[in-house]
Amino acid sequence: MPPIKVIANPTAGHGKAARLIPDLERELTTLGLDYELVRTERAGHGREIARQAARDGYAVVVAAGGDGTMNEVLNGLMAARAESPNRPALGVICLGRGNDFAACVDIPADLPSACRALQADQRRTIDIGRITGGDYPQGRYFANNAGMGFDAIGTIEVVKLPEWGMLSFMIAILKTIVLYYKGPTVRIDYDDQSLETSTLMVLTMNGKRMGTGFQMAPDSQPDDGLFDVVIVRQVSRGRILTLIPHFIQGTQGSQPELRTLQAARVTITALEGVLPSQADGEIICVAGKQLTMEVLPRQIEVICPMPDPA
Repeated sequence: MPPIKVIANPTAGHGKAARLIPDLERELTTLGLDYELVRTERAGHGREIARQAARDGYAVVVAAGGDGTMNEVLNGLMAARAESPNRPALGVICLGRGNDFAACVDIPADLPSACRALQADQRRTIDIGRITGGDYPQGRYFANNAGMGFDAIGTIEVVKLPEWGMLSFMIAILKTIVLYYKGPTVRIDYDDQSLETSTLMVLTMNGKRMGTGFQMAPDSQPDDGLFDVVIVRQVSRGRILTLIPHFIQGTQGSQPELRTLQAARVTITALEGVLPSQADGEIICVAGKQLTMEVLPRQIEVICPMPDPA
């Protein structure tokens, strides 16, 4: 396997990653991998390091952290394409809080297995998304999901909490029910169709899950050229609570307040209210008025176990 660049975020998982980085180095060394590990020092640093790694000719760039670290690395690799013909593969080591993208492409959550998957060097070419609007008029890339409404407020709340796994997300949801129970009325333009509706949240899913295990789009595939667009209509606080078990189990498709569409391009415009939004857990805006998400088909190789053909 060619030399790899490992970009490790010591603050991922509220500092859990800092404790695990020495274990990661031991695992990679034991497996005989030729690597250079660099720790990020500030927000956005992972993007800078990944961009330079692509320009330096690395064939594999690994994000060691959570979904936010992965998103920074992804954006750095995509930014480098204007400067270099090199197209590194993306690797992921789960050291963060959610690690939802890794789960969606079957990268093992435990450190030794994830390192062995990296050594095996099996690759899958996946789509990525690009979101434009809010604080990113120039656009930002995402691999797993972009969401508007309730989930974005929940993302803001969860980062205030300690690293307690799904419990942190459940507490954030309960806080969000109090803070944000009435979403905007929106127009959703998807491919050549359009609809208007009140919303609790709208998710454009490239992967299947978010929030450490909520199965928001259980049938989504990251390489089919389409988003699964999950629209949840405005509901009461009590109804939000009764929907949560369905999202955990992936059975929400049977609920009348929810609709799932497929589209390659989606524009959401607020007719009443505003659009708080996130992409791979990174805040895009808290008060946007219009957002556009588009699929970029088969953009990047990811080092992960190959899916079962069955």
